[in-house]
Amino acid sequence: MRIVLSDFMSLDGVVQAPGQAKEDTDGGFAHGGWSMPFFDPEVMGPAMDEAMAATDALLFGRRTWQVMASAWPGRAGDPFADRMNAFTKYVVSSTLTQADLRQWDNSVALQSEDVVGAVTELRNKKGGDLQVLGSAKLAETLVRHDLVDEYLLMIEPILLGGGKRIFPDDGEARPLKLVSATTTSTGVQVCTYRPADRATE
Repeated sequence: MRIVLSDFMSLDGVVQAPGQAKEDTDGGFAHGGWSMPFFDPEVMGPAMDEAMAATDALLFGRRTWQVMASAWPGRAGDPFADRMNAFTKYVVSSTLTQADLRQWDNSVALQSEDVVGAVTELRNKKGGDLQVLGSAKLAETLVRHDLVDEYLLMIEPILLGGGKRIFPDDGEARPLKLVSATTTSTGVQVCTYRPADRATE
């Protein structure tokens, strides 16, 4: 399986709380919902649909799973929601139990004591993409350990001045290759990147 990170990202690299005002206020973050004014359904909708069409399962950190689990189960009947609800959803958490995950069908607790090992085991299975939505802390861990096969970044024309990011600040260079890029009517750059050594996969 390929691991794909999909993120709404500010021009200064922030991915925290793109969708709702109170989605994630860690660190005093006060700009929740910042991405919504820039959403272009004619370009970004199809990009997300295409990514989901290649997806076999979703991978979340605890907070992002909880945000999603509070919203998607109640949207049955909408084709995108039905697809989200049907996916197997792996959840990395040291606090949530399998019983807690009953809130959202097809959610599976993943071993949190060895996140890298557990995700590597999933990645080595046959199948389509394993999509990581949000989940900044988990995403940063995956980038740091060279487990990301593709980045779908919706880079938005706003500077947020601080907040959670998915890229490690460890001094290590990680060359990427641009696979595709589209500009939306709202100034968002929808870009797909792959690690340079996997760019033709």
